[in-house]
Amino acid sequence: MGIQVDVVAACPVNDEMERVLGLAEAVGEPVTVTFMWEGGRATERAVLVPAATLALWEHWAPEAYPRSEAPDEGGGEVGGEVGGDGPGPAHPEEFGPFTLFRRRVGGRTAVARAGVVVAELLPPEEAHWLEERARDVRQGFMDPKQKAAFEEFLARQPPVGEQ
Repeated sequence: MGIQVDVVAACPVNDEMERVLGLAEAVGEPVTVTFMWEGGRATERAVLVPAATLALWEHWAPEAYPRSEAPDEGGGEVGGEVGGDGPGPAHPEEFGPFTLFRRRVGGRTAVARAGVVVAELLPPEEAHWLEERARDVRQGFMDPKQKAAFEEFLARQPPVGEQ
């Protein structure tokens, strides 16, 4: 889909996170974020998906992301780390006008501004899986008017052997 934007957030500090979240909102496309933590922790990657894009993907995806393929809770994935230390409950973390809420199930982190969820941080595997499933289903769907027009078009075509 659309634009691929890669962003590196060092630490992350408040203004960097605010800039990355604002970028995802402005382009309306997923933004791949690499978190570079202080203290020698390994870098982590996540996909920041605007809420409207995620809603569209989840609408068209035929099923939810299989939990058997989902990353372990607190196992080093960004969704389990941003906003807290490890798998236990974490307090929301503020970055300028944005607040991050780590979800206990699924490894996602919701990003809210003024009390409204505007994006979610997803593990890259889940974001890719959702985008692919949604695209495949959506491409196979025709609304009733489009389907009727296509059937009419096909009816006007000569049989294959007579072309």
